[in-house]
Amino acid sequence: MKVLVLGGGVIGVTTAWYLARAGHEVEVIDRREAAGMETSFANAGQVSPGYSAPWAGPGVPLKALGWLTMQHGPLVVRPKADPAMWGWMLKMLRNCTSARYAVNKARMVPIAEYSRDLLRALRAETGIAYDGRSLGTLQLFRSVKQLDGVAKDVDVLRQFGVPCEVLDRDGCIAAEPALAHAKAGFAGGLRLPDDETGDCQMFTTRLAEMAATLGVRFSFGTEFIGFSQQGNEITEVLTSRGTRKADAYVLALAAHSPAALRPLGIKLPIYPVKGYSLTIPIRDEALAPVSTVMDETYKTAITRLGSRIRVGGTAELGGFDTALRPARRAALEHSFGDLFGGSADPAEASFWCGHRPMTPDGPPYVGPSGIGRLFLNTGHGTLGWTMACGSGRVIADLVDGRTPEIDIAALSLSR
Repeated sequence: MKVLVLGGGVIGVTTAWYLARAGHEVEVIDRREAAGMETSFANAGQVSPGYSAPWAGPGVPLKALGWLTMQHGPLVVRPKADPAMWGWMLKMLRNCTSARYAVNKARMVPIAEYSRDLLRALRAETGIAYDGRSLGTLQLFRSVKQLDGVAKDVDVLRQFGVPCEVLDRDGCIAAEPALAHAKAGFAGGLRLPDDETGDCQMFTTRLAEMAATLGVRFSFGTEFIGFSQQGNEITEVLTSRGTRKADAYVLALAAHSPAALRPLGIKLPIYPVKGYSLTIPIRDEALAPVSTVMDETYKTAITRLGSRIRVGGTAELGGFDTALRPARRAALEHSFGDLFGGSADPAEASFWCGHRPMTPDGPPYVGPSGIGRLFLNTGHGTLGWTMACGSGRVIADLVDGRTPEIDIAALSLSR
């Protein structure tokens, strides 16, 4: 069967890999010059099933007001006359209840854990290397109040069988020795020992190379323009380099997915939530993190990637703006300097931004679109790499006519 995958990020490439492994003829089209050049390019570097939870939760609206007013706060809203932005925010607010949080998290954890297991199998099978580490992640609490408030999170993690441990200050330093030299005080942390880290763009590029050896064709520099439809079935795709016909089509265009589906009458509630990152060469390894430390106060993730450190954070609402704003760089540098400042010089950092494809409730859309031959694999938010292998395998199974190994009803458009 010939399958056309729209999008060459980590979601599109992993989908192509599993489709090719199943024996299909696969082509990936992407407007950029190589794989993993947009949201996958410089993300926070985490594969974190343990943190697979919706942003919308009880207490978030009140916290958001505080984030908007604090110096170096993690949330930025740039008001504009954009019905999509305001509609998305209202839908997110409706999900900020304990009941909705529990439902939405229960929808996210299975695909994340399934994906982690598949990633480990892929790594064992192929030897793919991407500056990866399997040393867990540490959520760091600067205040006793934050540490005391972790009990509910621990209850949820244990409910889903996610290994975790609450650490005092000494325990945090035992897990991340460089924290002994941190300028900022901290009370403790929550460690998830099964979470992993690595360079998502490196993973995506190398998996694309391996997929090419299986016959996957990558058409880079090719812009998706639209679908042609006959009745309730996609017949072809129009691109900047002509039309493409296939037996099945997979939409993996991340935050650009709603615009692609709108002419088909499908309203996909995905919004581009902008994030920023710094990538800094390490000067002193003894003062650098060994894995990922998440600064709960500023909502940043500081990750060791080989000889580099990645600092990622900020949730900025303002459309597809691509400006690299100095205030956001300062926020990342502040969190990093408080915890690992002696390890690297932020003046040497590369500064990047990307748009996370966020759904208002949290789970992605993975499965049939309701239109013949068209499948969805999009809306993974901050968890694209965490969920990539599982989502790609599910799509390959569906294209093959097989029942996926996990129940994906909760990831459908009808949820």
